Amino acid sequence: MGRITTTRLSWSVEGRRLLDAIDMAAPDGKVTGLLGPNGSGKSTLLRLLAGLRRPGTGTVRYDDVDLSALGRRALARRLAVVEQDVTAHHRVTVRQVVELGRTPFRGRFDAPAAHDRRTVDAALERTDLTGRQHRDWHTLSGGEKQRAQLARALAQEPREILLDEPTNHLDIRHQLELLDLLTSLDVSCVVALHDLNLAARYCDHLVLLRHGRVVAAGAPDAVLTPDLIADVYGVEVLVDREPATGTLRVTYLSTTTRTAAVPAPRPGPG
Repeated sequence: MGRITTTRLSWSVEGRRLLDAIDMAAPDGKVTGLLGPNGSGKSTLLRLLAGLRRPGTGTVRYDDVDLSALGRRALARRLAVVEQDVTAHHRVTVRQVVELGRTPFRGRFDAPAAHDRRTVDAALERTDLTGRQHRDWHTLSGGEKQRAQLARALAQEPREILLDEPTNHLDIRHQLELLDLLTSLDVSCVVALHDLNLAARYCDHLVLLRHGRVVAAGAPDAVLTPDLIADVYGVEVLVDREPATGTLRVTYLSTTTRTAAVPAPRPGPG
């Protein structure tokens, strides 16, 4: 397993500060949820954590190693990324997509070894795609493509997984199965979510963003409070416990105008 931390992490584009001095920690072996309205910086933060963008200021560390000191291959052997928008694969099968997860562990022209094949088989089974493994990628539904990308991530045997809105396009059953699977893995997960009730049920730790800044972080019952939700999302809510399971529950009551008082983010250096 691995621990992901950031210190004073910022990122700007064309002089506009999109992330501002982000301090966060994703606990070792736990599921950390990134919450916030559209435009709050969740996807941008995930790309910085993945090394897909270089921060303007601050650092990202995996355990005690600065991300900038990790080579691309070394990072790919420990970190898997499941993005929201997946580039279309040209004339490949589902299994071939999942096999891409083994690329960091093989030479450029090496055929899959027995361990590679077993790992891919297990990833397909855990994402309920074994029966679809020989189908063409382009014939899959949006939800099936999302599960195939998760299977590719699992095939990497990662220590950390970053996921950007992984429940998009999934029906209720597969949303629950995917998040059940994440909580069963012996890895550290950072997952951007919109659904506050899914976050309350499945995440050990939450980071709440607004206008590119962290406004709260901690256990779900410390972050998902009526006042914070009203301030950040602009809705009045009731927060209680679901009677059957005891899980924290958010019930939406009405909209509010509190967010109108939130100042716009200040411009920063590019």
